[in-house]
Amino acid sequence: KPLSAIPDPFGTHDSYAAHNNARLQAFLDSFGFDYEFKSASQLYASGVFDAALRLVLENYDKVMGVMLPTLGPERRATYSPFMPISPTTGRVLVTPALEVRPEAGTLVVADEDGRKIEVPVTGGHCKLQWKPDWAMRKFALGVDYEMYGKDLIDSAKVGDRLIKILGGRAPEGLAYELFLDSEGQKISKSKGNGLSMEEWLAYGPAESLALFMYQKPKTAKRLFFDVIPKSTDEYQSHLAKLRVEQAALKIAENPAYHIHGAAVPTTGAAPLSYSMLLNLASVANAENTDMMWGFISRYDPAATAATQPFLATLVARAVAYYQDFIKPNKAFRAPTAQEATAFTALIEKLQSAEPDLDGEALQSLVYATGMEQGYEGKLRDWFQALYQVLLGQDQGPRFGSFIALYGLEESIALVRAGRDGRLVSQET
Repeated sequence: KPLSAIPDPFGTHDSYAAHNNARLQAFLDSFGFDYEFKSASQLYASGVFDAALRLVLENYDKVMGVMLPTLGPERRATYSPFMPISPTTGRVLVTPALEVRPEAGTLVVADEDGRKIEVPVTGGHCKLQWKPDWAMRKFALGVDYEMYGKDLIDSAKVGDRLIKILGGRAPEGLAYELFLDSEGQKISKSKGNGLSMEEWLAYGPAESLALFMYQKPKTAKRLFFDVIPKSTDEYQSHLAKLRVEQAALKIAENPAYHIHGAAVPTTGAAPLSYSMLLNLASVANAENTDMMWGFISRYDPAATAATQPFLATLVARAVAYYQDFIKPNKAFRAPTAQEATAFTALIEKLQSAEPDLDGEALQSLVYATGMEQGYEGKLRDWFQALYQVLLGQDQGPRFGSFIALYGLEESIALVRAGRDGRLVSQET
């Protein structure tokens, strides 16, 4: 039966179709879409599609000429673009047309019991197969632009031909690429290797998802949890640039401008990056957001959840991401002899540093320590040693900025614990 005739199994709406429509609208509302909702079953039943449906009937042979070559032998033998609703059972009849009567606006088909019946194609008595239906809707509703996935390119071409048969103009289209998993394989519902929007939004702000969708729609992109931090910080970077750029062309080239509906937000980027918050959560072994705000308030006393709502969102998402993805996979290692010596030198420099040094000054101090301890020309190895020994991961933040956020005394204690191998034993 049509979904509009099936009871809602969740008991919240009049039909299963209404339930699905409500889910769609709730999603659109959560992202601030401006739209006018139209129900296909209502448009069929109210007569909005009647004129277009009669045109399909009048051009039945031409429509069949487009559709039949796209079908396999078995399907071709029984195909009709129209699917009448049985007047006796209310079920959708997938059956060939025995007779086409354009003047009367009807089809003659066999009902489920084998009796011949004449059914109007208008007034909700028939619906179209999905490809003709897609074309008919675009024609009847005057759609002039539509996006669709790469897997529907051929179907869209078929639809364009059908629209021309009806006397309309095919809309401009944009075929976007499909997403891949972390291994570069096609995402499959049956394999469960995908990432839903709800899952993304549990770990990243909506703006980060919008940026991921916005960039390179014609390129296949890997969609998995590890891209969330990167996308979040890229969004923050674009937002920061948007608030200082004045030239109209520069503003129009900025993704944040389009993400925010061609407007410059009144609030800027958060004072801390998402990756920095993740590393703070990792080192502090954050169980909740209160632990995070304890460090943040000392780093920036003016930053609170009330004054920095976007930062508050990032903090909550960072704690969730740390608990689910970083904490289970942390792998500390003991330092080499050279690294242990360099860590001792870093401790001495931090102990003699002024207590109010900012992140840039502290970064220079860490940089200089690496240069003095034999890492000239291979500073990447020096910073990777800090990340692997102290944070239990291969990559990390600007270490000077991290020290400023985590605290000078706390950072000294962390480096000392890493030098002595206590972080490895704790992990064990």
